[in-house]
Amino acid sequence: MEIKGIDINKVKTISKIKGEDDWILDYRLDSFSKFEKLQMPSFGPKIDLNFEEIIYYKRNLQDDKIQSDWNNVLKPVVSELDDLGVLESEKHLGGMGVQYESEVIYHKMLEELENKKVIFTSIEMAMKEYPDLVKKYFGKIVNNGENKFAALNGAVFSGGSFIYIPPNTTLDRPLQSYFRINSKNMGQFERTLIIVDDNSSLHYIEGCTAPTYSESSLHAAVVEIYVGKNSHCRYSTIQNWAPNVYNLVTKRALVDDGGSMEWIDGNIGSKVTMKYPCCVLKGDNSSGTCITISVASNGQDQDSGARMIHLGKNTKSNIISKSIARNGGNATYRGKVLINASAKNSSANVKCDTLILDAKSKSDTIPVNACFNKTSSVEHEATVSKISEDNLFYLMSRGISRERAMELIVLGFLEKFREELPMEYAVELNQLIKRNL
Repeated sequence: MEIKGIDINKVKTISKIKGEDDWILDYRLDSFSKFEKLQMPSFGPKIDLNFEEIIYYKRNLQDDKIQSDWNNVLKPVVSELDDLGVLESEKHLGGMGVQYESEVIYHKMLEELENKKVIFTSIEMAMKEYPDLVKKYFGKIVNNGENKFAALNGAVFSGGSFIYIPPNTTLDRPLQSYFRINSKNMGQFERTLIIVDDNSSLHYIEGCTAPTYSESSLHAAVVEIYVGKNSHCRYSTIQNWAPNVYNLVTKRALVDDGGSMEWIDGNIGSKVTMKYPCCVLKGDNSSGTCITISVASNGQDQDSGARMIHLGKNTKSNIISKSIARNGGNATYRGKVLINASAKNSSANVKCDTLILDAKSKSDTIPVNACFNKTSSVEHEATVSKISEDNLFYLMSRGISRERAMELIVLGFLEKFREELPMEYAVELNQLIKRNL
């Protein structure tokens, strides 16, 4: 089944297919109304999309039930995911969910996590089985009217993950979701909602890929995370979208007293990326960290960064941004740090480094830093550099080829990001970087 183009009746059709309650349909219709009124972003790269040519919903011809056994998933899909390393990575995880086109097709979690009352399921299943819990947080951290693509997601969202970590619960292994676009002009609009209750911790990993088609595809996701008191959440993602995909994502976390949130965010592919993970440090003594990398090659605009909003006292934030521009690519850091008048004795640190590999590429740093009380501080540092011929000569004099020497310098440049990843994902990142140099 396929739904192409968007109007109010098609939004209703998506809701009907999913058998949703009235409150969800009302949210979709309100979002669609805002989508029609909102303008495209007034900043950043040019977005050239024909909304009537996008496929907003697509389901493969198989049982609607989410599978927990790969033997029950269509063999061509399993083979494709196996080639991408998805099946292999499951061995290292506490649970995995896989979305293919518009629907979650596979979901499994270790029994020991079920015994701990951890909930890890699709957002649609959570809306049916835990409606009160979902209602409490859904659409509260990211408002459906704050930008055109958040509104679009609210109207047509399909798939995505719901995670609830009960109080006083620590997970020894990460949970992972994997998202795959496999059709021309396909739009993917997953919705992720994560709640880490008080005195608990979670590491969540997300992976995304798509094949290359001449027609543009759209990925417009929304991620909402609530971090409870004295809790910790780490959200790691490596997105290797094909160079025909517009990757336009809204990610935000609300952090309570003593909580900490970490965004580890890698952007290797896509035609255009606009993504700025945000921490709202509401609670006293809360903290936020965002470590990002962006690799922009020919025809690519990577417009990324982070946002840190300090509201509570004694809050801390740290942004580390690493960008690489090659072969005419454009890598831009766009960030915002706001220390509110109420955020006494708070501090923020921003460090942006860009490596430009040739004369055709470019990079911009566009920070907005504001502090509204005298007991707090913001530090910002930015560097732009090229690979030194002296460094290349030094490595080549040791018998290393020029290509390998350049590769080693780039991998060293990204070391801060790589060291934050689990070993198997750091290895995958190395391979992706090598293929993109």
